[in-house]
Amino acid sequence: MSELEKDMVTLIDVFHQYSGREGDKHRLRKSELKQLLKDQLPRFLEEIKEEEVVDKVMETLDEDDGECDFQEFMAFVAMVTCHEFFEHE
Repeated sequence: MSELEKDMVTLIDVFHQYSGREGDKHRLRKSELKQLLKDQLPRFLEEIKEEEVVDKVMETLDEDDGECDFQEFMAFVAMVTCHEFFEHE
């Protein structure tokens, strides 16, 4: 398996470690997303330092039902990655 394939599997695994703790196993509720961010992206949370930012992130990600599916989660990962990339150039 290539490095990129391994990383993709990791993203899927991390999503599923947190999704479904409180409901649909294919979606993250806001509390699950907050826990995922706290555990898996602590540097991201340190930099934003505002609790309401997570709410805004969830609003941006969620297009319809108050939860974040895998596609919406991946859009978030892309947003964070692009932000980090462009901030360091």
